[in-house]
Amino acid sequence: MNLRAIGCNVESAPVELREKLAFDASKLAHALTELPARYGAEAVVLGTCNRVEVYLARPNEQAAVHRALVAEFLAEVHGVPTEAIIGKLYELGDAEAVDHLFRVAAGLDSVVVGESQIAGQVKDAFEAAQKAQATGPLLNALFPAATRVSKRVRTETKIADGHVSVSSAAVDFVREVFDTFTDKTVLVIGAGEMGRLTLNHIRELNPARVLVTNRSPERAAALAAEYGGQVIPWEQLDEALVQADIVLSTTGAPEPIVPRKWFDAKVRPRRGNRLLVVFDMAVPRDFDPRLHDGDRVSVFNVDDLNRVADQAAAARRKHLPAAEAIIATEVQKFVHDWNRRKDGPVIGKLTTELDKLREAMVSPLLGKLKGKLSAAEMEQIEVAFRQFQNKVLHGPIAALNEASRTDHGGTLREALMKLFGLNG
Repeated sequence: MNLRAIGCNVESAPVELREKLAFDASKLAHALTELPARYGAEAVVLGTCNRVEVYLARPNEQAAVHRALVAEFLAEVHGVPTEAIIGKLYELGDAEAVDHLFRVAAGLDSVVVGESQIAGQVKDAFEAAQKAQATGPLLNALFPAATRVSKRVRTETKIADGHVSVSSAAVDFVREVFDTFTDKTVLVIGAGEMGRLTLNHIRELNPARVLVTNRSPERAAALAAEYGGQVIPWEQLDEALVQADIVLSTTGAPEPIVPRKWFDAKVRPRRGNRLLVVFDMAVPRDFDPRLHDGDRVSVFNVDDLNRVADQAAAARRKHLPAAEAIIATEVQKFVHDWNRRKDGPVIGKLTTELDKLREAMVSPLLGKLKGKLSAAEMEQIEVAFRQFQNKVLHGPIAALNEASRTDHGGTLREALMKLFGLNG
């Protein structure tokens, strides 16, 4: 299959590194052009608040792109030393890579088990790669399969019951900090899908006010109107932070939008002794983490979701065995179906080659026996040779079909091609 999934996630790398490796639009466009050109591989780049992953597929006869090459590529693109990256990357190959992507899409490899938003992010990553013409036969089959498996898991199990998104877990987190929200002002920074999902959960808290700000006033206005919030112009972010008790920040900005110096000069002196809780769900982070003083200002990031997620996901984890059984079946089916695509031409060539050999043996023999045997006897000889050919073919074809259910199909295909002289 020659497939690799190489990357880091919340378990293998801290947010400080993940935010440095996050792909903005221009870096993503560069990666989707450069990866196929440099490595002769199909490519998809998946980036979320919890992970940065590169999926690469090459023709079977080529060596797989390994972790060190991807580390060098990430270092080059993001200006981070290779040695700071390589030890944090995991590498999964072939069936393990298929299993990993299916688990990611189904929300089984998320901080919040069963998280639904990740399926959309997997789909978006694939569509971006397709648009850049970075995909090919394998990834064009793999990623739609991941979307289908994700839907099956959510339909056939209860892994997604209840609040299962990063945004809902963030709301659960701030619920632990305050006893009541009827006197609180909540500020949501960012009007993208994460901001929308967060606002949807915030309504359950019945806050006194919901403020929405975004660089695009039109998007901020549309989101605020939909959820009963009040728009604050982006230029008045300092004023919004003065008014807020809780901040949920969800932008995709490449640099912090709230630096420490700016906050200390423009916001902190005007807040008095009021407590401010910031949940920074963006990667890269929106708020300078040094703002956190543990007293008047508390800043939490996506990695802090682990504690809340562990408490909230207990019920969902009961459904993990059923979800994992579905994924195991789907992985086996995908690997088998993909390998059978590769088997078809080999079986066809093998059958054609033995057809030629049989004809080369039978035709001269039947020519010599013509007139000496009856037509029925001549036919029996031809049938016997066909049956012998089928018996000879049965072993290799059966072995190839069996190997196609594992990672050994490619090795056996290559061996058969060499043994029977089928190359070319």
